[in-house]
Amino acid sequence: MATNKLVQPFLKWAGGKRQLIKEIEKYIPSSNEINTYYEPFLGGGAVLFHLQPKKAVVNDYNTDLMTTYEVIRDNVDELIEDLKKHKNTSEYFYEIRSWDRKPDFDKISKIKKASRLIYLNKTCFNGLFRVNSNGEFNTPFGNYKKPNIVNEKVLRAVSKYLNENDVILLNCDFENALINIKKGDFVYLDPPYYPISNSSNFTGYTLDGFSESDQVRLKELCDKLTERGIKFLLSNSSAPFILELYKDYKIEFVKARRTINSNGDGRGKIKEVLVRNYE
Repeated sequence: MATNKLVQPFLKWAGGKRQLIKEIEKYIPSSNEINTYYEPFLGGGAVLFHLQPKKAVVNDYNTDLMTTYEVIRDNVDELIEDLKKHKNTSEYFYEIRSWDRKPDFDKISKIKKASRLIYLNKTCFNGLFRVNSNGEFNTPFGNYKKPNIVNEKVLRAVSKYLNENDVILLNCDFENALINIKKGDFVYLDPPYYPISNSSNFTGYTLDGFSESDQVRLKELCDKLTERGIKFLLSNSSAPFILELYKDYKIEFVKARRTINSNGDGRGKIKEVLVRNYE
């Protein structure tokens, strides 16, 4: 199936899958074997955009992120124009970053919220979307010379893909995102990873994080999918907890380079797992 190479992630996202696409693709059934593609932890969308399924249900718990997808689909012209207004200065960055600390943040238009998220992602340190315990964006200014704030070709290509295919955008808990899944559908699960060490414990892309009990709940959901004959592929860390949790499933080890880690020594290639319930 021909795909548009310009349909690609427009954000840098913690745990993004661009570098592992070829490994992941090996285990995903062909498009003619999938009725509807599901992805309950969408993040930057690398797998979705690589596969470009004609029918998909995608979700993320991060409301600002899903608002941005919605705006790219519905208001891409207005979004591009707003992105052109941003400045790459420290003073301006902290002014825009402070919006979510103000009581009227909810009244800001979706277009401006989407523009803010993309701008902060392109200009903050390491492209790391992180919020504090109050749900406020708290990554510092990155001080890059020429950040690509307005990637017009990619934004328009993503908008075209979302408009020309049957792609449903959701913003809810991962279990709720799969309520309507049926046999013949396929789900790719890419949750926030279980930490291998304290320094790698990054779950700050939503206010609530992703706890050990959430990991167990996700595994129980995988069991239910298996009982119903629904195929899933799941990415996670190779932590002993995860290996034990999914010991009854097929596990493949893959190596990925992770740059988002509070400890510089943890930025080399590390082992991750792909878990599946089919041959």
